[in-house]
Amino acid sequence: MSGDTCLTALCPASGSKPKGAGLGSFRAGALGNKYVRLNVGGCLYYTTVQVLTRHDTMLKAMFSGRMEVLSDKDGWILIDRCGKHFGSILNYLRDNTVALPKNRQEIKELMAEAKYYLIQGLVDLCQAALQDKKESYKPVCNIPVITSPKEEERLIESAMKPVVKLLYNRSNNKYSYTSNSDDNLLKNIELFDKLSLRFNGRVLFIKDVIGDEICCWSFYGQGRKLAEVCCTSIVYATEKKQTKVEFPEARIYEETLNVLLYETPRVPDNSLLEATSRARSQASRSEDEDGSFELRDRVRRIHVKRYSTYDDRQMGH
Repeated sequence: MSGDTCLTALCPASGSKPKGAGLGSFRAGALGNKYVRLNVGGCLYYTTVQVLTRHDTMLKAMFSGRMEVLSDKDGWILIDRCGKHFGSILNYLRDNTVALPKNRQEIKELMAEAKYYLIQGLVDLCQAALQDKKESYKPVCNIPVITSPKEEERLIESAMKPVVKLLYNRSNNKYSYTSNSDDNLLKNIELFDKLSLRFNGRVLFIKDVIGDEICCWSFYGQGRKLAEVCCTSIVYATEKKQTKVEFPEARIYEETLNVLLYETPRVPDNSLLEATSRARSQASRSEDEDGSFELRDRVRRIHVKRYSTYDDRQMGH
């Protein structure tokens, strides 16, 4: 059953009940007085022949005797189509208009049914609605791409929220990559996209494709750099050097969460900075004695550990 039309099927009008005859029993002069019961893909509908033949459609051809129509033993006329949107089809035939679904996919489904039944007016309505929804589409988030150092500086200084920047520039490498470096570079980019969707509106995410590093994350709060995670290193094989790209996922997540502490307006809050800073334990004793904590430019730089796979020790040592 589907919509109000199905309720009509359950509660037929008073008077003589419709006979369960097929099309052969209909006569052109009395079509408007006939009630028919429709089984559309398992959904049951109850309407008049007058509604079905009001427009020049396939339904008019079916119920004006030009096409053969099948019915079951109980008199339900069978239409081998999905009945999900047939109620909307009937409403359009009655009123020349219909309230379209809000979901884009359902509008496409209704338009497919309208095309099958050759209801051009309803097809036009669906196409117009789909075009309006396409034009009103808004992206989930916008990611600026750095084109110059001055642009980067301007973006970070003017940002009213924390900033996370991913720099990736494969062209800066002069060595061959290790076997899994390409995969790790892609994982860094995918994580950036995931974080930008998750924290959209709270953090400004920007991409840099002109910098000097191959893959590096930078984190900013209140206009200054707070941390940096460099994901590349040089490894030494037996006869050559190779560039290795790491994917320190946990560290990147941690630093992203840390910059959320800087969502507040740019009002000095030395106690918060002191409590959340990794370097507070390194503050001088004189600062502790004075009870004041002066904010100093300090950046946490986390680099992947460099190591060598070549053992250059002398034999016998």
